[in-house]
Amino acid sequence: MRATFQKHVLKFKQASGTSRGVLRTKDTYFLVIEDSNQKGIGECGLFRGLSSDDRPDYEEKLQWVCHHINLGKEKLLEQVYDMPSIQFGIEQAFLSLRSIKPFELYPSKFTKGEEGISINGLIWMGDKAFMKQQIVEKIEVGFTTIKLKIGAIDFKTELNLLQFIRSQFSSQEIELRVDANGAFSPENALEKLKRLSDYELHSIEQPIRQGQLNEMAALCAETPLPIALDEELIGIFRDAEKEKILETVKPQYIILKPSLIGGFRGSKAWIQLANRYNAGWWITSALESNVGLNAIAQFTHHLKTEMPQGLGTGGLFTNNIDSPLFVDGGYLRYNPELNWNFE
Repeated sequence: MRATFQKHVLKFKQASGTSRGVLRTKDTYFLVIEDSNQKGIGECGLFRGLSSDDRPDYEEKLQWVCHHINLGKEKLLEQVYDMPSIQFGIEQAFLSLRSIKPFELYPSKFTKGEEGISINGLIWMGDKAFMKQQIVEKIEVGFTTIKLKIGAIDFKTELNLLQFIRSQFSSQEIELRVDANGAFSPENALEKLKRLSDYELHSIEQPIRQGQLNEMAALCAETPLPIALDEELIGIFRDAEKEKILETVKPQYIILKPSLIGGFRGSKAWIQLANRYNAGWWITSALESNVGLNAIAQFTHHLKTEMPQGLGTGGLFTNNIDSPLFVDGGYLRYNPELNWNFE
């Protein structure tokens, strides 16, 4: 058995605004395992500036994994316990290696093209006109759950956007989620949550910066709308640390990004704890190529959750990997008649 990795720089079709600045490219890495005539492919979805494994020795770690691939999946995962995106790539690559079809990791009605996964339509940050245009487009093509990134432009302008949606669609027609990416201060967060709650939101992600557990716990106890932890989960590797967060904060939801929290294994660990502490959850992709998105989608479908998920659509990049994934209204689907073009 031998393994190699290759870097792939994804290029955005248009610069995408986030609370961490404007993204034009995104590095990702493909891990390829070969054993006799079998090939396994996984994506290590590094997210610079956000991943806890955004480190100078990242490629060195990947090379180490390739040199020691014969240790097998379990031992490799232990050796890179603090490199969540590499863990995720290892899991995918070994599942792919043992599969009849290299990109069918969890055979199901999803991979047969018989069922789709309900997803939210993501509205990228920008000026009011750009964000409003995106909202209209998402609703016109059939999305019934919309997620807005907030915290980068004037708060009043953001409230006006929510007012615009609610003036056209009730909460029964369109579910609204917002993601603050930690933009609020502990001092003003509760007041902002109260103002946001006027628009019957489903939830708000990470209203204050991660690492402020007591302040977040106080917010979750008093909030007029459900709070979902997102960045709070990044860089937490041990089960005891994970449990401390949920026990202390008692959030209404947690958001699972496999590339950032240790792949399938890390996601399952968080789900078990969420169930114990009565927190809901959903799964979100983190700007992976279609290789990683496909793995996350199949894993998500395998978990049999009904809630709309935060999965991407694969359409952000000019040089993505052509795949059978496609979006139909507010659903991510898989067409088994189409081929992958991974080389």
